[in-house]
Amino acid sequence: MNYDVFITCAVTGSGDSTSKSNKIPVTPKEIADASIEAAKEGAAIAHVHVRDPDTGAPSRDPELYKQVVDRIRSSDTDVIINLTAGMGGDIVFGGVEKPLPLNNEGTDMVGASERLDHIRMLLPEICTLDCGTMNFSEGDYVMTNTPSILREMARQMTSLGVRPEIEIFDTGHLVMAKQLVAEGLIEDPVMVQLCMGIPYGAPNDPLSLMAMTRNIPENWTYSAFSIGRMQLPYVAMAALSGGNARVGLEDNIYLGKGRLASNGELVASANTILTTMGARIMSPQEVRRKLKLTKRS
Repeated sequence: MNYDVFITCAVTGSGDSTSKSNKIPVTPKEIADASIEAAKEGAAIAHVHVRDPDTGAPSRDPELYKQVVDRIRSSDTDVIINLTAGMGGDIVFGGVEKPLPLNNEGTDMVGASERLDHIRMLLPEICTLDCGTMNFSEGDYVMTNTPSILREMARQMTSLGVRPEIEIFDTGHLVMAKQLVAEGLIEDPVMVQLCMGIPYGAPNDPLSLMAMTRNIPENWTYSAFSIGRMQLPYVAMAALSGGNARVGLEDNIYLGKGRLASNGELVASANTILTTMGARIMSPQEVRRKLKLTKRS
């Protein structure tokens, strides 16, 4: 078991959850405030997406990211900023019999550099690197991250001094992650997020988690999470397996049956679970030292 655990809060994500809960932060102010609230409840890291303030749709607009980051940095609350770089890797095929041309309504596929525009602008301490391509949920959507794109994104992140959080959705993604490290494109200390129970990635049962963790080098730092009703149980499973925890409205909107949660409530619940198990919650300063992060103002 890991007795020194840090908590990441994924505050909004890019899913259609805004139609299911009025507690999903949408505007830059709401997203920043949710990140600050999560930090006050014990989250060391805030994982941030942005949304169109008018529609709630996911966005890659660097100016929206800037508004969020500026508000967090100007607050009196210390939290490590982790910006997504997963947007811009979305392909939706045209259909079963005629996959081409692509469905323009859902396809958002851009180059490695454009996917990192907001990262270059804002230089967060961490940004995500989705380490593989996979069928993601139903229909004709494919989350697309080719080896060439991953190599270039990893190279740029490292040159910027931003720590990649390598998102692992299945065991093969770990193979790619190890290759990026072996090629010197990602430097120590390596940080991994195990994304469990995402259709159609690795299942979230204990044996699948064990299969993933046993393939992680001992000197890497990892977190693990699952979605929906398995989010809070996975806080315990992650720590028991030797890892760190992630909660937040990106992955789960409920605190209990029929009870909509806030990000702060989910972090507080994770905090309670971990401390009841005898773990100590790490501060942002401790996590920065552990992961050799560069804080910017």
